[in-house]
Amino acid sequence: MFDSLSNKLQNAFKNLRGLGKISEANVSDSLREVRLALLEADVNFKVARDFIERVKTKALGQEVIQSVHPGQQIIKVIHDELVELLGSANAGLNLSGNPACVMMVGLHGSGKTTSSAKLARLLLKQGRTPLLVAADVYRPAAMDQLETLAKQIDIPAYVRKGETDVLKIARGALEYARENNRNTLIFDTAGRLQIDEPLVQELVRLRDLVKPQEILLVLDAATGQEAVNVATHFDQALNITGSILTKLDGDARGGAALSLKAVTGKPIKLAGAGEKVEDFEPFHPERMASRILGMGDVVSLVERAAEVVDEDEAKRMEEKMRKGQFTLEDFLEQFRQMKKLGSLESILGMLPGGSDMLKGADLNKQEKEFKRMEGMICAMTLKERQQPQILNAKRRIRIAKGSGVSVSELNTMLNKFGQMQQMMKKMGKFQKMMMKRGGGGGMPGMLGR
Repeated sequence: MFDSLSNKLQNAFKNLRGLGKISEANVSDSLREVRLALLEADVNFKVARDFIERVKTKALGQEVIQSVHPGQQIIKVIHDELVELLGSANAGLNLSGNPACVMMVGLHGSGKTTSSAKLARLLLKQGRTPLLVAADVYRPAAMDQLETLAKQIDIPAYVRKGETDVLKIARGALEYARENNRNTLIFDTAGRLQIDEPLVQELVRLRDLVKPQEILLVLDAATGQEAVNVATHFDQALNITGSILTKLDGDARGGAALSLKAVTGKPIKLAGAGEKVEDFEPFHPERMASRILGMGDVVSLVERAAEVVDEDEAKRMEEKMRKGQFTLEDFLEQFRQMKKLGSLESILGMLPGGSDMLKGADLNKQEKEFKRMEGMICAMTLKERQQPQILNAKRRIRIAKGSGVSVSELNTMLNKFGQMQQMMKKMGKFQKMMMKRGGGGGMPGMLGR
């Protein structure tokens, strides 16, 4: 996400960090690189120009704080201005109606149908009772796709195949929602070209009928500066309330995200960064700015972990680790929990300095390695996973054949696991010793109590 922009900004910051004092000349030179990085990321040129001017004015107008390096102060100014550019704070959804209505609008292929299902899942987790409404009567597979996604997330979908009148579908959906106690309707509308006036007017009529609390423009992040033109047109026609950026994982530039709020004045409310229904989250400008500047996003990572990790199970696993009773079965469970957090790339991208770790790292190779390890453990019986010491030569040959690896690869994996077990035992003993001496919950960085 924003890899290209982030890398270019990091290079520009190397010069900024070296500044011994702030002057108009050296600030201008350093910010020229930042401006080029923004333009190459496909940020709207007016937005980039105004951004640089604001940073320059604030950087030159600030008193240098003692003990803080001048260059670091400019980076802090850039961070704060980037947060402001992206929208200051997360703009929540207005779902005050009963039922509340949300219209999803946008171009062909922007990801409206998938985003509709993702939004429904997110609202379900927040305690609401969403209903997906198939209001795309033009794309042949649109209704089928929405129906399939609805089944995946166990949410009802209102589908009337063969019906070509969007307003009839909307009236039926409203009636269905009231009869079945669904308090949020999400209308998946047809994709259209921004110049397709008849279809845009159809959206206007739908808006006037359902009176939605939210009209969300779904935009592909890779659209770049064109996203600004699209957003402007839809906003003029419908008065959108905000936008959803999709496919952030596939766009290394990020110009659309940085230009959108400044040009339209409407906030980015949600973001999609993957194909899975869970790859969807509220858009937090401050967290996104930190990720763009290579500072990580630990808060989002912790929230994601809290969502997928069972707290009681985590405590039980921690106790087993401390006692040195961690088995291959536990290792497999931990690995599967980690996979729920996302890819290695997405996890590293949320850590401070993660962008540096990603440089030159062959994450695909590492992912394959993890899958091979999972395959080896899955080829074992439950008893073998819990008691690896019983794995004799005959058993190892069987497991290697079953998982498609060589015996030497299996032996290497088992040796690494054995070393990890020994390390955990030593850590457990060390922590007990520290607690006996009054060391409390152990040394910083050790396992918690």
